[in-house]
Amino acid sequence: MADGGTGPIAVIGAGIVGVACALHLQRAGRDVVLIDKGEPGEGASFGNAGVLARCSVVPVATPGIMTKAPGMLFGADGPLFLKWSYVPRLLPWLIPYLRAAKRETVEHTARHLAPLVVDSLDEHQDLARGTGAEKWIRPSPYLFLYRDRAAFDGDAFGWGLRRAHGFTWEILEGAAVRDFDPALSPDYGCAVMLQDHAYIGDPGRYVKDLAAAVVAGGGSVRRAAVRDVTPGADGVTLDTDTGPVTAAAAVLAAGAWSGPLARRFGANVPLESERGYHLELTGPSARPRVPVMDAARKFVATPVDAGLRLAGIVEFGGLDAPPSAAPVALLQRGARALLPGLTYEQEKSWLGHRPAPADSLPVIGRSPLCDKVFFAYGHHHVGLTAGPKTGRLVAQLVAGLRLNLDLGAYRPDRFGQGA
Repeated sequence: MADGGTGPIAVIGAGIVGVACALHLQRAGRDVVLIDKGEPGEGASFGNAGVLARCSVVPVATPGIMTKAPGMLFGADGPLFLKWSYVPRLLPWLIPYLRAAKRETVEHTARHLAPLVVDSLDEHQDLARGTGAEKWIRPSPYLFLYRDRAAFDGDAFGWGLRRAHGFTWEILEGAAVRDFDPALSPDYGCAVMLQDHAYIGDPGRYVKDLAAAVVAGGGSVRRAAVRDVTPGADGVTLDTDTGPVTAAAAVLAAGAWSGPLARRFGANVPLESERGYHLELTGPSARPRVPVMDAARKFVATPVDAGLRLAGIVEFGGLDAPPSAAPVALLQRGARALLPGLTYEQEKSWLGHRPAPADSLPVIGRSPLCDKVFFAYGHHHVGLTAGPKTGRLVAQLVAGLRLNLDLGAYRPDRFGQGA
């Protein structure tokens, strides 16, 4: 075994990435213990839009973002929010993030996001097969909505990247949009439909059911906050707030909370919390037939089992600030714009933290300082989509198996090596 030990593998973080790592490690014959300060599936894995967005090869920061940012930040329906008092702490991340919006860097990012996401549905079906999580996976098209064809043409760079990675689509215009889904507002004059996508009917329950499969397979789940990891001759010792945990190796998959411990083991990729909001409406009078992306307002609406979920708004303000009212208000306006005359019985809003690396690529690989510590975090907007593939890669890496994907682009020390 590549980790050099015979004890359990400790997976720090019980979101979709951590749980996928644990399940794949079990299937490779390893004992595992999942450790999280909360219950499985209660962080970003609970609050996302639920879409297995295999077309998500385009990062948020693309060429021209500097000219678009003022409108996104100050426009009436701008999808970008910022807690201004946080800006000084944001700058060490923001500067390389904006530098990564160059065409050649974005093309590099898309090239290395693609292998993590393009087979997402197959990876999820394989991960969930034989577990109680299978029932939550819903194959479906994915629809991008635009005001008109000119607005779609304005997104040519992103669609060109998708085409370069093998994606095709059908364009609906005018009455054809309403023929496909009569519930949608007539204000959307153009829709782009991608086939072979999927969504999860209840993302939080899905991850909990996968975690239950880990336990059923002989693994364990421990609720604890990991404060440090100390390497030893035969493995590692995790210092937690509920006592020490000894393991053969550790996998860090703690999402936006991974930064301090990752830096301790040689990761130098700037990481920030991108605060994500969702609004869930129960008993809605209308729902879209399939998951839809409002391309202008940058939110996704998904017909989840509980009703209608709207998610996607971006806010920067760190891990500790309380929720803001404005992003939720934007989602409320977006719901009414998407589905005219919408009524519902109840609404619930939520704030969570997406782990955002400065170059929009996750950190996947072995620590450059300790061969018993592995990284699997920083998936930004594609955590749910790419979680199973990441888990498979990490399990293969820990087991010392030959990988069919070069992990160089995801290496933890890439910002010190000319990334």
